[in-house]
Amino acid sequence: MPELSAVPRINLLRSARLWWSDIAAREGKLAAVRQTIGGLWEFVRDSTPQRKRQRYGDAAYDWDYRVNTTSAAVSWRDRLLAVFHSPHQPTEPELFQEMLTMLQRQAGIDFRDYLFLDLGSGKGRALLMASDHSFRRIVGVELLPALHKIAQENLAKYRSESQKCFALESICADATDFAFPAEATVLYLFNPFPEAGLRRAIGRLEQSLRAHPRAVYALYHNPLLEQVLGESAALEKICGTNQYSVYASR
Repeated sequence: MPELSAVPRINLLRSARLWWSDIAAREGKLAAVRQTIGGLWEFVRDSTPQRKRQRYGDAAYDWDYRVNTTSAAVSWRDRLLAVFHSPHQPTEPELFQEMLTMLQRQAGIDFRDYLFLDLGSGKGRALLMASDHSFRRIVGVELLPALHKIAQENLAKYRSESQKCFALESICADATDFAFPAEATVLYLFNPFPEAGLRRAIGRLEQSLRAHPRAVYALYHNPLLEQVLGESAALEKICGTNQYSVYASR
């Protein structure tokens, strides 16, 4: 088990200050003001009854497997924290399967040799869907304790006739400081961090690859900050669509 850094005390004021500082340093104070107002306005809109109904998203998945993975039941505090980290949004099952199929087609890998690692794993839907494939083991890393607790409950109650991997784990930790296990890995990123956090995470991955060269593939879903992975000397893009990009270690 990799060594984990301590989970920082999570509070709104600290999160907002770090978020503000990151944007102001990169884009200036005016941009920080605009993005703060935009983020808070989106939070207010997301709190209306109509938007709450939309947050149920793909409720059919939860109904089929008796789990809780949509964003509808996320508390207002955790949704506000998500403004300064990353909003919780479950992955669509069909698109998730498409990404894994694309990876196997392009790289020809056997999932039995790989760890599946989800940084910013939320309530754990991607972990559950990954268990329908023959990964060596499956690990999710989630910052918010409330979402981590729900993920643990989902992992415990999940039952599927198609499940092939039963070594599933959710870890409550800061994924930007996660110490990558020294094993072949399929890394899943559903746009989990602001730019500064993604750069820290990719920097940690680069350090790990230098210390332990191995095969690592990154599935970047909703690649809004794709330039961060594109700038990495340790990764190269092998395929993708407008919805996701697939990278391999060099």
